[in-house]
Amino acid sequence: MKNDLIYGVEDRPPFKEAFFAALQHLLAIFVAIITPPLIISGALKLDAETTGFLVSMALFVSGVSTYIQCRRVGPVGAKLLCIQGTSFSFIGPIISTGLLGGLPLIFGVCIAASPVEMVVSRTFKYLRHIITPLVSGIVVLLIGLSLIKVGIVACGGGYGAMEAGTFATWDNLSIASLVLLSVLFFNRSTNKYLRMSSIVLGILLGYGLAFALGKVDLSTLNTDLLFSLNIPMPFKYGLAFNWSSFIAIGLIYLITAIEATGDVTANSMISGLPVEGESYVKRVSGGVLADGVNSCLAGVFNSFPNSIFAQNNGIIQLTGVASRHVGYYIAGMLVVLGLFPIVGGVFSVMPEPVLGGATLLMFGTVAAAGIRIVASQQIGRKETLVLAVSLSLGLGVELIPDVLSQAPEAIRSIFSSGITTGGVAAIISNAVIRVKD
Repeated sequence: MKNDLIYGVEDRPPFKEAFFAALQHLLAIFVAIITPPLIISGALKLDAETTGFLVSMALFVSGVSTYIQCRRVGPVGAKLLCIQGTSFSFIGPIISTGLLGGLPLIFGVCIAASPVEMVVSRTFKYLRHIITPLVSGIVVLLIGLSLIKVGIVACGGGYGAMEAGTFATWDNLSIASLVLLSVLFFNRSTNKYLRMSSIVLGILLGYGLAFALGKVDLSTLNTDLLFSLNIPMPFKYGLAFNWSSFIAIGLIYLITAIEATGDVTANSMISGLPVEGESYVKRVSGGVLADGVNSCLAGVFNSFPNSIFAQNNGIIQLTGVASRHVGYYIAGMLVVLGLFPIVGGVFSVMPEPVLGGATLLMFGTVAAAGIRIVASQQIGRKETLVLAVSLSLGLGVELIPDVLSQAPEAIRSIFSSGITTGGVAAIISNAVIRVKD
């Protein structure tokens, strides 16, 4: 297959070129990896030490998971330059789970539900008629739309600012606006390095403004972090289980398996490999299986579910480097960053408006991705009805959670997330609705 690659999947670039390619991937994913633990910690009102540890473990686990994807351990892994990172898709259900039972319930349920994705990796050809592109597109759209609320709250200063009466003050909104506008400015640059670093640069500018306005409280940052290491501790916060949370998280694992399939397919095409036949099926199965295994591993090491990052496929195209051996460098960088608590500590004291300005745009792009998936299908009367039912129920629950206040506790816990409600509605309505033309 003809392609414009400089280095193919099995090539070994010289150290200098491999390191530089890895650094570009790291710039593209670093903020995306640490954002979910920061958002979840803010929503659960966790202290700076716990937040810093969760950020560190997110980096550490992403490094280990990336190595597994690139290396392939037995049947686990795509054996491509696939980068793993903390998934945005789980944020809503995880926050709901955390408010119900704290970190033990989050990690317990995420570990218990991870086999859902592992099973899908082996039975995907049977589920493709149920989880169609229309269904997965609707769920991705709902994920983006539901997370926009989280981003807006962060722009105003977070839930803590709401309680303190300082929500949406001019300084909070100014910081968030600077970050948002900076990301947009750098992202539209013709300079590829500025474009790839747009989110990092936007956050740095916002952090600087927040510091100048006295919004950065360094007193909570322990100076001992400079000279210490974060030793990964399995099951540090314990484990708990709840059936309603299990169902909600399990549904997201199901959708994540569909997304991972698309990501591995796109990566294969960019890397000049066939997207049909036995070798292709082996890559997809291994990639999705690794998604589930790595998410289980994440729960063990006090982090949140992982997924393949689609944005790195663009960097492969840009650099012309598809070598999976570059993934080993990326994995090493992530593990090293995760072991130094000062990294998590610095981000744990980041003012919420800084994070909000960056994530608002990220969540908008997630919703836009869902729209693209839906729009890629032919939208007839049936598809219109499926969309109408799913979005109405999903957004309805998201906007007015009290609509379930009189429902039994089990029902309320499962369907309190608009993503879960809309996703279940999409699966059922797509299977049941029949329209005669």
